[in-house]
Amino acid sequence: MRRKKNIAGRKKEQGIILTLVAVFMLAVVGAMAALSIDVVTLYTARSEAQLAADAAALAGARMLANSGMTSDPTDATLASNAETLASAVASQVAQSNQVGGRNLAAGEVTVGFPNLTSLGFGTNPQVKVQVQRTDLPTFFARIWGSNQLMVKASATAEAYNPSGASALGGTVAPVAPSCVKPWVLPNMSPNGAPSIIDRRTGAIVDTGLLGEDLTLTPLEPVCKTNTCQVSTLVTPQAWKYYSEDVSDLPAAGALSACAAGFNATQNSVAGCIQTPIACGRGSTVNLETAHPNLRAQTADAVNCLIHASTAATTADTVDLNSRPPLGLPFHFLAGADNPLVLAGTVPLNTAVLVSDSIVTVPIYDDGNLSIVPPPTPTSPVPIVGFVQVFLSINGTAIPDTGLTNNRGAMNAMVINIAGCGTGASGQPILGNGASPVAVRLITQP
Repeated sequence: MRRKKNIAGRKKEQGIILTLVAVFMLAVVGAMAALSIDVVTLYTARSEAQLAADAAALAGARMLANSGMTSDPTDATLASNAETLASAVASQVAQSNQVGGRNLAAGEVTVGFPNLTSLGFGTNPQVKVQVQRTDLPTFFARIWGSNQLMVKASATAEAYNPSGASALGGTVAPVAPSCVKPWVLPNMSPNGAPSIIDRRTGAIVDTGLLGEDLTLTPLEPVCKTNTCQVSTLVTPQAWKYYSEDVSDLPAAGALSACAAGFNATQNSVAGCIQTPIACGRGSTVNLETAHPNLRAQTADAVNCLIHASTAATTADTVDLNSRPPLGLPFHFLAGADNPLVLAGTVPLNTAVLVSDSIVTVPIYDDGNLSIVPPPTPTSPVPIVGFVQVFLSINGTAIPDTGLTNNRGAMNAMVINIAGCGTGASGQPILGNGASPVAVRLITQP
């Protein structure tokens, strides 16, 4: 039997191999950890850059929608000024976002308008925002001499108005804004034009309405008491509205304290019904045929909505130097009772992008409005478009004293018009809150 020979130092060699393997594994694990840090940093920064680009593009498109220029794309001055403001807003929003641990700088944001030409925006203006950081710090990548990484992203948003889309031909997708007020306007222009919009195509007929300040009143007989009531619909008139059937109105959600004791119609005026209302093929609304105390109730609800419960001067206003035909986008100024002013977030009379005084009203056309005189409508009526207005209740309605003839009459400045016509079909594009001009991203990351 052969005896094994012990090789001197073999056990020590085995110990060295284990040590080398341990050191090697530690180096590999460390390298992988360092690499994972770089990868996570890069992907996180990439996501942050995309969010910044998305937010900036949507903000720029919202500025274009609020400017009213989608309702009159032929106004070159309006388009030019809207472009300037949209670019500034988009850049500011992008710079307020952090990418890789710090806010973007002005030189790292590029704002463009893909469909802007020397003739203006044309149909459905777009805003493209590109953001990038070229100095993102690295950890493991420094081994290969790369001390900094670059991350970038882009997004394109569109202000979609089906009125302009109809000019492109083909099928037009309807819009479906939410927070629509329970008033229904006949498609009759107060300026003598054939109509507000073309009932078939949705194209805007009376672009002169944009920026016009008109008195919006209910379609009911002039009342001498607070208990005026009708049991049948009356003849339609330009810029006078019917009320939507109260049975169609769902709950309006959270309401201000001034809405205590309101009925369903008043709640839908003072609050926001989230259920969208679409226009186009097959879209109809039922009209209310009985309006007990409509004028007084409407005045109270509107005052609550626009934060003018005690005085008309406490509500938001429109800078009268910022509206067409002067060619400047609308500027909305915060009033004394604006929630942001009361909270100390913004100073009084500061320009704001949104206001509770901005509301959207459906437009109906049953094909009989061109008859002289037009017959009373048969409920339900087809919705062919929307008009967006800035409300301010008439001073004669605050407070309620004496005769109530003027109660419920509202100053309504036209901010936007959107027509779908009777031919629009397909999946409706959801509006952004109360705006009938939908703002949406049209590019994928």
